[in-house]
Order: sequence, then structure tokens, then C-alpha cells
Amino acid sequence: MFISTAHAQTAPAAAAGGDTQSTLFSLLPLVLMFVVLYFIMIRPQMKKQKEHKAMVEAIAKGDEVVIAGGVLGRVARLGDNFLHVEVANGVELQVQRASVIQVLPKGTFK
Repeated sequence: MFISTAHAQTAPAAAAGGDTQSTLFSLLPLVLMFVVLYFIMIRPQMKKQKEHKAMVEAIAKGDEVVIAGGVLGRVARLGDNFLHVEVANGVELQVQRASVIQVLPKGTFK
């Protein structure tokens, strides 16, 4: 009663030939967006993770480090997954290797 009947129309035969080209051009901005996203966000993050992993694997006994909470200390003992960081005379913290943020130059921590 209140709804009118809708009739579908067929597209002209001439417009059907250029349809693939218009589809390609409509997907081009989407593809370009993902390429830019990769080079601006994903690639630098992967590079940073790789550098952090190399730094954590290179930690040796006696290195001065900063751990995630901002605590400075000297590596007293090493394990496969954990470090014992001496933060004061006779005070050691056991932390995960991944929690090391930075390795400081020798003599920074006294």
C-alpha cells in the first residue's frame, strides 16, 4: 500500500567493457594506503624489535642496565630468561631479560 514497486534496470552494454578498469582504479588508493602504512609504521617497529632482541641477547655480567620500572642496576647473574640485577650493595632484583630497556655505558651507575 505505501511501498511502490521498484524495477531494476540493466546496464548498457557499452559500459560493461570499462568496468574492470574502474574497479582497478577504485582499489588503487586502498593498496597505496597499505604500502604507506607498512613503510611508516610496521617496518620501523619490526626494526626496533630486532635491535632490542640483539641488545638483550648481548647482555653480559657486569653490564649496567635500566629495567622497565626505571630502576638502574648492574647485572650480577645471568640466566636463560632471567637476570639478577644488583641495585644496591647486597640487594638484587630478579627480572626478565625482556624488561631491560637500555644498556648504559660502564661507570654510569655507582
